[in-house]
Amino acid sequence: MTTITDAPTGNPAGAGRVAPRQATAALALLALGVVYGDIGTSPLYAVKETFNPQYGIALTRANILGGISAIFWTLMIVVSLKYVTLVLRANNRGEGGIMALMALATAAIRDRPRLSSSLLVIGVFGAALFYGDAVLTPAISVLSAIEGLEVETVAFKPYVVPIATGVLVALFLIQKHGTGVIGMVFGPVCALWFLALGAVGVWNIARTPSVLEALLPGHALHFVTAHGFSSFLVLGSVLLAITGAEALYADMGHFGKRAIRIAWFAVAAPALVLNYFGQGALLIADPMAIANPFYLAFPSWALYPMVTLATAATVIASQATISGAYSMTQQAIQLGYLPRMTIHHTSARTMGQIYVPAVNWILLVVVTAAVIGFGSSTKLASAYGVAVMGTMLVTTFLTFFVIRYGWHYPLWLCLLATGFFALVDATFFAAALHKVFEGGWFPLLLGAVIFTVMVTWRHGRKMLYDRLQDSAYPLGSFLKSLFVSPPLRVPGTAVFLTSTPDATPHALLHSLKHYKVLHEHNAFLTVEFRDTPWVPPDERVACEQLEHNCWRIIVRYGFMDRPDVPLALELCGPFGLQLDPMEVSYFLSREKIVPAADGKGMTLWRDRMFAAMARNAGSITDFFNIPTNRVVELGTRVEI
Repeated sequence: MTTITDAPTGNPAGAGRVAPRQATAALALLALGVVYGDIGTSPLYAVKETFNPQYGIALTRANILGGISAIFWTLMIVVSLKYVTLVLRANNRGEGGIMALMALATAAIRDRPRLSSSLLVIGVFGAALFYGDAVLTPAISVLSAIEGLEVETVAFKPYVVPIATGVLVALFLIQKHGTGVIGMVFGPVCALWFLALGAVGVWNIARTPSVLEALLPGHALHFVTAHGFSSFLVLGSVLLAITGAEALYADMGHFGKRAIRIAWFAVAAPALVLNYFGQGALLIADPMAIANPFYLAFPSWALYPMVTLATAATVIASQATISGAYSMTQQAIQLGYLPRMTIHHTSARTMGQIYVPAVNWILLVVVTAAVIGFGSSTKLASAYGVAVMGTMLVTTFLTFFVIRYGWHYPLWLCLLATGFFALVDATFFAAALHKVFEGGWFPLLLGAVIFTVMVTWRHGRKMLYDRLQDSAYPLGSFLKSLFVSPPLRVPGTAVFLTSTPDATPHALLHSLKHYKVLHEHNAFLTVEFRDTPWVPPDERVACEQLEHNCWRIIVRYGFMDRPDVPLALELCGPFGLQLDPMEVSYFLSREKIVPAADGKGMTLWRDRMFAAMARNAGSITDFFNIPTNRVVELGTRVEI
């Protein structure tokens, strides 16, 4: 009943609206919590893992300066240059995120089907890895915050995992109530968090100002080249400083480029840099502080208040990632990569606030398993980098096709811009891969499972569409033959949902076979999902009148729109089709899918997986907001 169509790409510079200064300031404050909550909590573990004794790099003054310099320049190159300067420009009519970027990239090369198919596969794998990030961010963030309790006394050590698990369970349990109320405190809490990061950084830098030498890139270069293979391996921990950078792009549609950039350069980046340099200053003064350089950088009286503030900040970072997983799922469903799921809109005023129960409970189970299974932030850090850098590498790859084929920039410039970032991403990704057996297998396995689900659903839907097409009658010919000897007409309007506007709906054939009547008015409705976030109201409906009070209707949505078929049908009035909602009956065809005996489908296990997903897909009436008491479902058996 749904198809996906290409649509023109947006302006590469963005379709952003000009906002007043006060509105931009408010958005920038909110962006601190939603956009920078993840990267803002990286200081909890990034320095500690960069100087982990397992790498065999001594905590000398030169090495400390090198490690802090490597973190600083990684932030500047990957976040400030790549994401804030380049990738934020690659918007899909104002929306960001890897699914939006994939749609933009494939639209730019739609005249090259083979290349487009390859990009779809790569983009889907990047999206699948994002779910690994959605699992690991809550786990490592909350666990690293609670580990601050161990700094003062080891008596708290047995309780760290249970407390972290309890916080996460509570977080997932409140999701069904929406994030509107707690969202109001996101910005202020994170503003306080960044203020604390910067303040303690300044305090420690003032005590050991020589740490500012780390601003020189030569220290970073020496650190990542002077220790043999260990220099390469340690990059797998340095990258922890940029976890959450993908949120810059994914949340662009909620806040706009201007607010995100202001929040980064005015607050987030200065606070993070000061804190990292402060931790470096502490380590120069006291190498034994490597046990937990973040919490030990604070005076003892501030420890427990900071544990409380860190827990609040990590909950906010986790909330932002969970909400991102909901949005990613909604986009994937409407682009045809996941089966329908129940989606609750938790705010009447803010369209982006949604709750997906199936995703919420799956995330809860997997996140809890990760916290209990890994047991510490150090062990989780081994798994974290693979998911983060895999998604970033895919983003860089897709960006090349947008700026080359969508924006038509010179090839040399595209290769220079994205090639440099691709080299950086690939180096970090390779460094993270060495931890596959230490925990990196976890996001890869999770990504592989989700990737298999997504491509199986996509391929299965295409096969189902082709089979239905093979057995379909052309609508025009069918109606012409039907009215040679018309059946009895009954009052009311019948709306038949069909995947193709030119084919006769199976629901109509079964209705005539069983009921032997035809409604006075008949509408054949196809829902199309375009590869753009939003479809303007004046493009929502196309309505064509056929003979004998029959109509062909096409309703169009973007992958961020909320489908509402009854509301869309109200737009048919100017075309001459006036509908009384109480006299409309919706006829749906429910396919029973079975593996084909001829073996021409997918492998048997994938056929069975697709059939199981189809059986358990969410209600189409709920998905399209169709009143359940106005629906008639008629079944048909289809072999794939």
